[in-house]
Amino acid sequence: MRKAELVRDTKETKIRLALDLDGQGNYAVNTGIGFFDHMMTLFACHSGFDFSVACDGDVRVDGHHSVEDVGIVLGKALVQAVGDKVGIKRYASISIPMDESLANVTVDFSGRPYLVFNAQEMTGKVGDFDIELVEEFFRAVANYGGLTLHINLLYGSNNHHKIEAIFKAFARAIKEAVTVVGDKLPSSKGVLE
Repeated sequence: MRKAELVRDTKETKIRLALDLDGQGNYAVNTGIGFFDHMMTLFACHSGFDFSVACDGDVRVDGHHSVEDVGIVLGKALVQAVGDKVGIKRYASISIPMDESLANVTVDFSGRPYLVFNAQEMTGKVGDFDIELVEEFFRAVANYGGLTLHINLLYGSNNHHKIEAIFKAFARAIKEAVTVVGDKLPSSKGVLE
């Protein structure tokens, strides 16, 4: 039962998120931000998790609070759903192309939050979505999920394709990292924190 259901209710956002790491790839996404909905749908589809998120945020200001807070809640949900981490693979590194773009995401479900985000020349907007929010989202996921997360955009020219490659690679990397492959905690220290 590697599942989590969380609610976050602040003056800026109201979020309800459900996650099942051993689901069938069912998903429902509504964040109020079209392009971000697209990326969260890609995350759900390519992770194979059952995933739902609904966010009512202050998008009249901009998308920052909604995107960051969904990242916070997703990070917390990953921690809750994976539980004691016994038997998980822990590490994964995935490269995904999207047409002319290529992204690599490497993850360690270590309990130690750290983000390396190498995706230069990603500025401006895709639709109404501020591209700088991609890094904010992944920083929140890493910090609240206890992930060491390295995101490297190797190349690309279309911002939509670059971001899509990153989200797909993240989905596949997380799926692999939480896969149960044994019955021991994958740590020479005896703890993952």
